[in-house]
Amino acid sequence: MRFKQELDLYLQFIKLEKGLANNSIVSYENDLNRYLQFLLVEKKITDLAGVTLSHIEDFLNYLIDHELLSAGSLARNISSIRGFHEFAVVEGITAANPAELIELPKKAEKLPEILDPQEIEAMLETPDIEKPAGIRDKAILECLYGTGMRVSELTDLETDRLFFEIGFIRVIGKGSKERLVPVGEIAQEALEHYIERARPLFFNPKKADKARNKVFLNQRGGALTRMSIWNIVQKAAQEADIKKKVYPHIFRHSFATHLLEGGADLRAVQEMLGHASILTTEIYTHVDRSLLHQTHKEFHPRG
Repeated sequence: MRFKQELDLYLQFIKLEKGLANNSIVSYENDLNRYLQFLLVEKKITDLAGVTLSHIEDFLNYLIDHELLSAGSLARNISSIRGFHEFAVVEGITAANPAELIELPKKAEKLPEILDPQEIEAMLETPDIEKPAGIRDKAILECLYGTGMRVSELTDLETDRLFFEIGFIRVIGKGSKERLVPVGEIAQEALEHYIERARPLFFNPKKADKARNKVFLNQRGGALTRMSIWNIVQKAAQEADIKKKVYPHIFRHSFATHLLEGGADLRAVQEMLGHASILTTEIYTHVDRSLLHQTHKEFHPRG
């Protein structure tokens, strides 16, 4: 595949000529592999010379819609793409750099959209718990909202990390960092019901090596993927007639915001979310701040 040859050359260049650290090179490689896969599969493009600014913008919109990247991660993706196309021009692979006009996003984080408790409740009631798949889907939705876990943390969750006797789940987060997250009674009941009633029906001994300890399985016995979770959430949103753009991460945003609205300590929420910096968690205080502003305006003589 021509893309692979060009990518290998570029990775060799940034390693030898720019002297980037290995973890930076891996990040660039992951970003560009995803970008080139998008061009190949979604746009049917097999030659860098055929890439336009419009294709790159479509890819960035795809990232935002499907991955919910932070401004920092989006900026790194743009930097990866821009550098790759600059390299292609210098090496005579292409005549022009279509990424020249792409602007880096502002550093300020966009306030996350959330679901209100009634919308969450409506989605949680959609799975058909008379069917094994519905029991599983119910447990997934309850777990996403009840713990605030990332989708990758949910798909990686293993049975030996469930400590129901004390009401906690051990979560392996970014950078393999571990944290204990309270699961809550309702989410725990849904998980226990799924593990007892539905999971044994999905378990396949032939796939035991890869999926034996995974909590959430598909109906063929394999571990559920991120895309599977996406589809489950989309189905629930559609059946609940939610008009907002709904994606798995919105449960994490809603989890954090609802806790803070209820008076939870910011550092406690930081711990539950697994944020390295409290500054990341502070984005969820936007609801409280808007409420303070409204109160000031209503009651202060010069509001």
